[in-house]
Amino acid sequence: MDGAQRTRVSLLGCVALFLGAVNAFSPTDSEFTFLLPAASKECFYQSAVQNGSVEIEYQVIAGAGMDVDFSIVSPQGIHLVSEFRRSDGVHMVEPTEAGDYQICFDNSFSRFSEKMVFFEVILDSPANDAGADDEWAGLGEPESLLEYKLEDIKESMETVHRRLERSRQMQTVLRAFEARDRNLLEDNLWRVSFWSCVNLLVMLSVALTQVYTVRRLFDDRRRVCS
Repeated sequence: MDGAQRTRVSLLGCVALFLGAVNAFSPTDSEFTFLLPAASKECFYQSAVQNGSVEIEYQVIAGAGMDVDFSIVSPQGIHLVSEFRRSDGVHMVEPTEAGDYQICFDNSFSRFSEKMVFFEVILDSPANDAGADDEWAGLGEPESLLEYKLEDIKESMETVHRRLERSRQMQTVLRAFEARDRNLLEDNLWRVSFWSCVNLLVMLSVALTQVYTVRRLFDDRRRVCS
């Protein structure tokens, strides 16, 4: 095999390696933003495999009080997490049992105010890790990569992938924080504008009343007799 053929084989091997890595690292997390009406409760269900892990992070990004009740219920009906009147939280369930986990947000304590809630679910399954190892094992022999070690490339790509996923998750969380802060600022702006207008009307009323009172004091209504 001459140099050109060896270069072509190495390029094909790198392409196959990259495609296999992308398929192996398919995303297993999901995020959702919804409107929780007043005096109501919403529950979501997330399937999990045995001996995996489930990480759930939530934030209340709009609504009076910025708080909800939160709970996680196992497939057996056991309450794993229960929180009351919280604006945000992060919880990890591990190891998991196979079945559907119930994720509930309760706004029953608020009779008039609806809440906007953002939450993210991150799954980590040992089956996915085993499948990823099988994908790496079937990519080819190290000799076809011109002295590149397959394990070194695998470790580097896994490190890059983990850091990119963590960066994406942090950006999602920061966007949720930004949305919550913006809604809070807009609500405060409306309150400041409203009370400023009320104070202005009161000041104008007091000023007009004072002018009228002073003019009444200097008004001489005595009649001049001829």
